[in-house]
Amino acid sequence: MRFNGGNGCTNLMRLALAGITVLAALSTSVAAQPPGLVVSVAASMHDALAEIAGLYRAATGVTVALNAGGSNTLARQIAEGAPAGLFLSADEIQMDVVERAGRIVPGTRTRLLSNSLAIIVPATAPPTVTVDAVLNGRIKRLAMGEPASVPAGVYGRRFFERQHVWAQLQPRVIPFPTVRAVLAAVENGRVDAGVVYRTDAMAARVRVIATADDLGIVHPAAVVAGPQEATARRFLEFLRTDQARAVFAKRGFGAPPTPADPKHAHSRDQR
Repeated sequence: MRFNGGNGCTNLMRLALAGITVLAALSTSVAAQPPGLVVSVAASMHDALAEIAGLYRAATGVTVALNAGGSNTLARQIAEGAPAGLFLSADEIQMDVVERAGRIVPGTRTRLLSNSLAIIVPATAPPTVTVDAVLNGRIKRLAMGEPASVPAGVYGRRFFERQHVWAQLQPRVIPFPTVRAVLAAVENGRVDAGVVYRTDAMAARVRVIATADDLGIVHPAAVVAGPQEATARRFLEFLRTDQARAVFAKRGFGAPPTPADPKHAHSRDQR
């Protein structure tokens, strides 16, 4: 039996060479694409970051992937080595966790935004459900972030402690892992009231019955040590531009406070 390698071998060689050419072209195309960036962001800031990420991609071609969740969960993940280039926390405490773990690039931590707290009720709640009804315990279910760990829950507990009502409200608290989960519970009428950030309440089907502006709520950001440092630095700079600030302002976020800023008294808005 004879093996005829003439045309067959020639065809195989042509196919192999064509494949190498295609692979080389693909490799060049992928290498030429700007690297992506993973940003771990508090759930309460996700929508604003998603809009800004779109603007950034249009301007630079760099894709920003958002890993949203509770700041305490994200901080633990990053401290344990989870990949991320930038961390946007809902409070300073969770940023401290990451910094103590040695995962923050020195000199990159910044106070990016400020916020306020809001007490909300379902849009269909009767007018008798006021802030006084909540503070006096005339409700059965109060949704808020876990008071010991979720930033909005920690802020909420601080607010109620200042009002000297935490002891009577604590048995009525239903803890949630994120502010967005609290918001959904209130929107769906599964609870009587909830505590969220004012920015979350702005676009939701809820009624705001009180706001607290004197809690010093700050959302910090920092570059996470690792292979994405350079890309993360550039995106953090973009977050400080007028274009990004306009998105934050539109969604209710304030400029970062300075240590000299006076504290504002909380206001009540019953409607």
